[in-house]
Amino acid sequence: MTNSTTLTALVADLGGTNTRVALTDGATVRTETIKRFRNADHPDLLSVLRAYMADQTVVPDAACVAMAGPVRDGVGELTNLSWTVDRASVGAATGARTVAVLNDLQAQGHALDHLKPEVVQTILPGQKAGEQAARLVIGVGTGMNAAAVYRLDDRTLVPPSEAGHVSLPAQNSEELRLLDWIARKHGTPGFEDVLSGRGFERVYEWLCDEAGIDAPLDAGGIMQAVNDGSNTMAEDAARVFIRMLGRAAGNLALVHLPFGGIYLIGGVARHFAPHLLRLEFEEAFQDKGRFSDFMEQFPVHLVDDDYAALTGSAAHLGELIG
Repeated sequence: MTNSTTLTALVADLGGTNTRVALTDGATVRTETIKRFRNADHPDLLSVLRAYMADQTVVPDAACVAMAGPVRDGVGELTNLSWTVDRASVGAATGARTVAVLNDLQAQGHALDHLKPEVVQTILPGQKAGEQAARLVIGVGTGMNAAAVYRLDDRTLVPPSEAGHVSLPAQNSEELRLLDWIARKHGTPGFEDVLSGRGFERVYEWLCDEAGIDAPLDAGGIMQAVNDGSNTMAEDAARVFIRMLGRAAGNLALVHLPFGGIYLIGGVARHFAPHLLRLEFEEAFQDKGRFSDFMEQFPVHLVDDDYAALTGSAAHLGELIG
């Protein structure tokens, strides 16, 4: 009989551009089995999974796909690609009997109890909380999303969310001007319109527009200028971005009360890590008027683990099988 410790699972992390597939032993990803596939080379996820399985000698007991898009009743729609994923087709492609489909932030939430200490950097220490305390993952990368993580006895519950499309908040005249500019250029501004790679580019473009200069840069170029101190406009853009991230994280903290900690994940979040405290993340996070002292309870961490979504997928399958 298969159990969570002897489980052989196939896990896939499906993004807008690439899909990574791997096998696991229990909740441990076998890194030597990870393969990356360009989505543009395949008509759908089933083609990717069949290509991966063609090189394998084992049939997995279970399979889980973590995908960058909304999932409802086991059916997911990829946000930036017209692919649909469902449990039945994943099972048919892999031979797995137990199948799950998760939003990628849900998978990140399921990974929290399996992260190695060296991949977790503490930004704000907060206060200690019980093992059953709620936690929150906030992903900032190509897009933005957030999901609460709850422990109910020995089970992990990570409700799906599309928090990246919540209306972007503003608390001062500068932020209101940014929101107005985004609304004119790109439509109703949501979290993701600032808190993402392309959002960082928009913040920089807005500042250039306000200053009446034309100095286009992509996100990588702006961040390089921040790192080497060569461009004050880039520094200003990073400060606006980080303050908006702190503001958004603080709002989400008040909604979910994650006394167990907030975990920032994603490539863009990692790039900003060295600058978070210097450019006023803490001040924006705690800027809640008479509730400012209350905000000091929440620890904030940064996760640097490329395999977290794969690990979380395996952990979720382990709990399903028991």
